[in-house]
Amino acid sequence: MRFNKKFALLAGVAVLSMGGAASAQDAVGACLITKTDTNPFFAKMKEGAVAAAEENGIELSTYAGKIDGDVETQVAAIETCMASGAKGILITPSDSRALAPAIEQARNAGALVIALDTPFEPADTADATFATDNFKAGELIGQWAAATLGDAAADAKIAFLDLNPSQVSVDYLRDQGFMQGFGIDIKEPTRIGDEDDARIVGHDVTDGNEDGGRTAMENLLQQNPEINVVYTINEPAAAGAYEALKAMGKDSQATIVSIDGGCPGVQNVKDGVIGATSMQFPLLMASEGIKAIKAFADSGEKPANSEGLDFFNTGVTLVTDKPVDGIESITSEEALTQCWG
Repeated sequence: MRFNKKFALLAGVAVLSMGGAASAQDAVGACLITKTDTNPFFAKMKEGAVAAAEENGIELSTYAGKIDGDVETQVAAIETCMASGAKGILITPSDSRALAPAIEQARNAGALVIALDTPFEPADTADATFATDNFKAGELIGQWAAATLGDAAADAKIAFLDLNPSQVSVDYLRDQGFMQGFGIDIKEPTRIGDEDDARIVGHDVTDGNEDGGRTAMENLLQQNPEINVVYTINEPAAAGAYEALKAMGKDSQATIVSIDGGCPGVQNVKDGVIGATSMQFPLLMASEGIKAIKAFADSGEKPANSEGLDFFNTGVTLVTDKPVDGIESITSEEALTQCWG
């Protein structure tokens, strides 16, 4: 039986690619479901999954939500993967809580489910998670920002450009990692916006894209035009924030920090748009996920977590051209040889 032929998906889900070199008799079916197909991060993830599937004789179908936060489309993709008999599902959940029932159904049907980049809540909703240490990624840019400001960090005016109102795990982990790195007291670990530090001007959401970053930055500048530190959930949001600052003549006033490691974002570090970013490795997340599905299909073995963590850590590296003592980093020139997108 050949698994995962092109399906007419529910809710307008698009099949983005097919791959696999195995014979019809021996083919192992797998699915990759990302938040969107427009963000370069997910494009690189797809590239890694497709290449690894070809190497491992896995027939891969890929799907994506229409926008970040599109739970319904991801649920439809999960249902299609189950109907196809997929042996494994790799997914970057748009909502780490709302997708839990669909993931439980997939696991009960015998599929290995691996979260990529964004952990479920709780993490054991999936069989495994292959991800950046998102808290560490935020912490690195928070430490860098505080060290760069020096004594002025005590009077900083900080804007937080987060992901979306759902406050999913990747959002609050990065956000609060930054706060810890900068020296801001964290209240509820899984909640954004409950802080009482006077340095925080406010939070707004970006949907992880440039337009959202621009609008969020404009909103927060109306609250306080003296913002001098901008935390952003990712580099597209950072690019939008910079455009808003530049339009108001405040681009030299604020230091922007971010997380991703995409080539456009690293170039923005080189150009001075972003002060520092934490580089992730989406290709590695996806390729390791495919290898785990292959191992599961062959032997029933499930992947193990990194020591001391509830996920498999795929690493994070600080990128900046203004290094500070005590924080390991690489330059934008070095990062341009490792970036994606």
